[in-house]
Amino acid sequence: MIAEINILIVATVLLLLYAAWSDFRLWKIPNPIVLALIAVYALHAALQLLTADDVGAALFSASGIAGDIGAGLLLFTLGFGLWSFKLFGAGDAKLFLPIGLFIGWHGMVPFAVFLLIGGIAALLILKLPMPLQLAHFSVVTRLEEIRATRKIPYGVVMVAAALSVIALRPGFA
Repeated sequence: MIAEINILIVATVLLLLYAAWSDFRLWKIPNPIVLALIAVYALHAALQLLTADDVGAALFSASGIAGDIGAGLLLFTLGFGLWSFKLFGAGDAKLFLPIGLFIGWHGMVPFAVFLLIGGIAALLILKLPMPLQLAHFSVVTRLEEIRATRKIPYGVVMVAAALSVIALRPGFA
């Protein structure tokens, strides 16, 4: 049982990191990554139900599957609203659903705080000048491209905030 949970945690982290990297490099979060994250969550939820002492609480409590689904749907709705006003990319809006599933209802406030901190850090990174000694690194070159286009890969900040909350969540990590 512990091995299955560890595999799910590793899969979640790797998929989220790939989504962030893809958004950073291409401004795209592939649909298969979002679907894979949802599938990993479904496996996690199934394991929760199989090992739960109280199936009702595991399903319907705010700290259970219902809270996770509620968080995912709320974040997806928020992302869809931001996308419809052209403030957000479609991939970022889609990524909010599995992020909500993994952070859960009780992780929403910490996620918002980490998202705010990450957003401020991203703003500073994109506004402050880069030292010339770092100019030859490909990441710095990409940051300069992002500055020029003024399109921000929000998926990177979202994943960093989500991973911070997931690391603090006792039920998953």
